[in-house]
Amino acid sequence: MSDSTSQGAPALYGSDVSTDEQRDALTGGEVPIAVYGLGKMGLPLASVYADVTGNVTGVDVDPAVVESISAGENHIVGEPGLSDLVEEVVDRGALSATTEGSTAAADARVHVVIVPTLVDEDSKPDLSVVESVMADVAAGLSAGDQVILESTVPPRTCRDVVAPTLAAESGLDREEFGVAFCPERTSSGRALEDIRGAYPKIVGGIDDESTRVAELLYGEISSNEIVPVADATTAEAVKVFEGVYRDVNIALANELTKHAEELEISVLEAIEAANTQPFCDLHIPGAGVGGHCIPYYPHFLIQMFNADSRLMELSREINDTMPTYTAELALSGLAKHGKESAGSDVLVLGLTYRAGVDELRATPAMGVIERLAGAGADVTAVDPITDTTEPFEDAGANVVSLDDVREGSYDAVVLVTAQEAFEDLEIPALAADDPLVVVDGRQALTELQNEHGIYYRGIGINA
Repeated sequence: MSDSTSQGAPALYGSDVSTDEQRDALTGGEVPIAVYGLGKMGLPLASVYADVTGNVTGVDVDPAVVESISAGENHIVGEPGLSDLVEEVVDRGALSATTEGSTAAADARVHVVIVPTLVDEDSKPDLSVVESVMADVAAGLSAGDQVILESTVPPRTCRDVVAPTLAAESGLDREEFGVAFCPERTSSGRALEDIRGAYPKIVGGIDDESTRVAELLYGEISSNEIVPVADATTAEAVKVFEGVYRDVNIALANELTKHAEELEISVLEAIEAANTQPFCDLHIPGAGVGGHCIPYYPHFLIQMFNADSRLMELSREINDTMPTYTAELALSGLAKHGKESAGSDVLVLGLTYRAGVDELRATPAMGVIERLAGAGADVTAVDPITDTTEPFEDAGANVVSLDDVREGSYDAVVLVTAQEAFEDLEIPALAADDPLVVVDGRQALTELQNEHGIYYRGIGINA
């Protein structure tokens, strides 16, 4: 058993005091909490925990992140209200930050882990970051502590990986501490709103007491309903199922787009009309599915279990082809007007996977650039949201500023991500000659459909 200094603080797991007394201790700052991972989702979560409980230590491996938070500064861009909240909770001593995970664990009674889980080059889930953090937690784990995992993981991770690891490395019996999975249901750009209760909060423990403590914790954090499920594995499946649903639905919309082209109709109009039926909820097609969530979560089932996954596998394949499909619309448009792909100047608008969010994981822009450059096009790319250029330059693009774009001329323009700054861009003025091929990957340039000198191709729009 750990000699952790947290033993003097009130325990939540296995305590014989009343729930009301535990709640008062939690909100009164008597229960120290450690939040491991201070990234896009972790810092907002740590800040809300600090605001509610007044006693949070945030842990991150990046010294620069810890230094900025310790100074009351928010390093996450594009999260309304987060800078003010970070400054406020740091100023009143409710939130501190450190790189020393095991030290924070020794002081904490509640351990909340929210670090990335990605896939390796073979699309298999990579739990190395989660496992590393759990080793730090185990080093300071005490009887009566509660461990919460918010990171999206393959189902059975809490049962088969987290709990056994904590027990083995802490020396505690499994029944002496709690483990629950409480998936984050948060989107970039609205993290505080989501954490505080935009959606019901799912909680599931590896035993009934773990679930009870998780309900208690998130009942104070969230204003929305707390939904306890049978166990941690069910809670893990809920989060993965949500991502799989979106991936499969988007794949269906992308496939329907190609049928709509042959039918010479607008798939968007058809989808909008179909969705007036309450049993239909078709998503919107686009240039590709990116980010750190949807492209990865299906693999948490496909790669880890033996059940038939043909639908998920096919959906991944369909969505992975959309960047190439988008680029092909530009190349076929050039060919239609007698222009060779080789040597044509093509502008790619948007590099981040989503508008307004500096996130490049699995961004469709990469596949678009690779296909265009592979066809011999001279590719220029721009995105005012990100400062990262090297991966796209390696793929064959010349990444420039928006001012530089306005000075250039192009044979084709491909919109991948509809950044707000592009709204003021006079696209017709960018034409090297008539017509300028415009590929609209996000239905954001529809006003150009009938513009003189524009050959418009929109994903989801027959033109």
